[in-house]
This record gives sequence, structure tokens and C-alpha cells, in this order.
Amino acid sequence: MVQAVVVRVLVAVGQAVEPGQGLIVLEAMKMENELRATTAGVVAEIRSAAGQAVEKGQVLVEFAPAAGA
Repeated sequence: MVQAVVVRVLVAVGQAVEPGQGLIVLEAMKMENELRATTAGVVAEIRSAAGQAVEKGQVLVEFAPAAGA
């Protein structure tokens, strides 16, 4: 199984995010990939940190619904 390493976390707990906004940058097989939000929401918990190895399917960021949603 291919692992990835978290390069950067681009959001903070409590931060509102919009669809398409960058959340985390991962490096896998010498390529960087930016994970982006698919919907609006608020970051409730960050379950990863820069330098951490992560695997497919692992939850990296938890969200709460955006205010008014």
C-alpha cells in the first residue's frame, strides 16, 4: 500500500472553508497533492500534522456544517 506524508496543513480548527479551498498537502511517490474541500463547512478537528505518514482512507480533517447550513 502506498503511504503519503503530510507536507503542510493549510487550515486551523474553527476556520470556515469553502468548496475548492485547500486543506492539506500530501506527498506520495515524490509528487505533492493538495486535498481540497468539496463543500462549505467549519474545521472541527485536524487529525494529522506535517511530517506524519498517512494511509488511504485515513481521516485527516473533520468538519462541522457551515453556520446557517
